[in-house]
Amino acid sequence: MKPFATLIASALIASVGFGMVTTAAHAGSNSATIEQFGLLNGVGGGQKGKKNKLRVFQTGIGNTVISTQDGRKNRAAIGQAGIGNSADTDQNGKRNLTGVSQSGVLNSAKTSQNGNDNAVGVVQTGSKNKAKTSQNGAGNAIVLIQED
Repeated sequence: MKPFATLIASALIASVGFGMVTTAAHAGSNSATIEQFGLLNGVGGGQKGKKNKLRVFQTGIGNTVISTQDGRKNRAAIGQAGIGNSADTDQNGKRNLTGVSQSGVLNSAKTSQNGNDNAVGVVQTGSKNKAKTSQNGAGNAIVLIQED
C-alpha cells in the first residue's frame, strides 16, 4: 500500500498562480486544508465522523472541488491546475484513500467509495478528459491515467 500512498501524495500539484487563499478547518478531529491560487476557484463539501482529512491545492481559473467524507480515517488529496477543471469525491466508510491530479482545461473526475480500505488514484492531463470511478466493498484499488 505504500507505493499507492506515494501516488496520492504526488496528486498535489506544485504550481504558482495569482493570489492565494489558504484555509485550514478542523471540526472535531476532522481536518481540511485548502490552498488556492488564481481566480474563481472554489471548494465545497462536508465531513462527518472522526479523523477524516481533506487536502486541496488549486491554481488557475474556475476550478472546483466538492468532497464529502463520512466515516473514520478517510483521506482525500486533490490537486488541479488550469481552467475549468472539476473534481467530486465521495467517501463512506473507513480508511479509504482518494488522490486526484488534473492539469489542463475542462477535465472532470468523479470518485465514489463505499466500504473500507479502498484506494483510487486519478491523473488527467490535457483537455476534456472525464473519469468516473465507483468502489463498493473492501480492499479495492483503481489507478486511472488519461492524457490527450
